[in-house]
Amino acid sequence: MKSRAAPLLLALACGLGMTAAFGLEYRSIGSEPAILYDAPTLRGQKVFVAPRGMPLEVVLAQGDWLRVRDAAGDLAWVEKKALGERRTVVSLATATVRTSPAAAATAVFQVQKGVLLEIIEPVSAGWVRVRHADGSAGYVSAAEVWGE
Repeated sequence: MKSRAAPLLLALACGLGMTAAFGLEYRSIGSEPAILYDAPTLRGQKVFVAPRGMPLEVVLAQGDWLRVRDAAGDLAWVEKKALGERRTVVSLATATVRTSPAAAATAVFQVQKGVLLEIIEPVSAGWVRVRHADGSAGYVSAAEVWGE
């Protein structure tokens, strides 16, 4: 028997001004650090200060607030205005950035776990074209980063 609870909950959420993020949507913190809260209000408990550029997965939108998940899987709320247009990814472990989108391509540089890389071009066949803060650029396997 099919459950009718999920469509009912979705309709209720949409009626309350909330929207579920059905496809994976990633955004990044803007040019200033942002406070993440336990509720969609400035009166909520502050749970974390996200550094500029930190990638986040959008789970739910509610007015001027977004429910987001970080690379560790933790959930919190952030104001939409705290997010920027520039997109980033974070390395999950030591990641190799290469001259072209192929595992056999020459390595340009490596980054350690937790390093932010700016996305130059979106994912294409499992690869992301990225730029390091020092200006070096290349391709990294999507499996080695989070936030694309």
